[in-house]
Amino acid sequence: MGESGHPRVAVVMIMPRYFFNVSLEDHLLPDPEGQELSDPDAAWETARRIARDAMSVDEGRPMNWQTCHIEVKDVDGEIVLEFPFLEAVEIKGGLPN
Repeated sequence: MGESGHPRVAVVMIMPRYFFNVSLEDHLLPDPEGQELSDPDAAWETARRIARDAMSVDEGRPMNWQTCHIEVKDVDGEIVLEFPFLEAVEIKGGLPN
């Protein structure tokens, strides 16, 4: 009981779960687990980080990053956003960074 004599009520915030299915050229890498994030903006930031991390790895062969994207879905399977890998590239001083 709270100080007022009323029962305490616990408020539980349920964060939405987002699934990040990565398409690398002709290969689809599904995300079966997903991640709980606060909102679609946080999902966008996560997709950006995934794309940047993927582009920083040397695959041992050329990769056409223009064909790569991340499809972000919610728990109902609805597409929340599609993130092209090249959107993660920052241009500074005329050169990709």
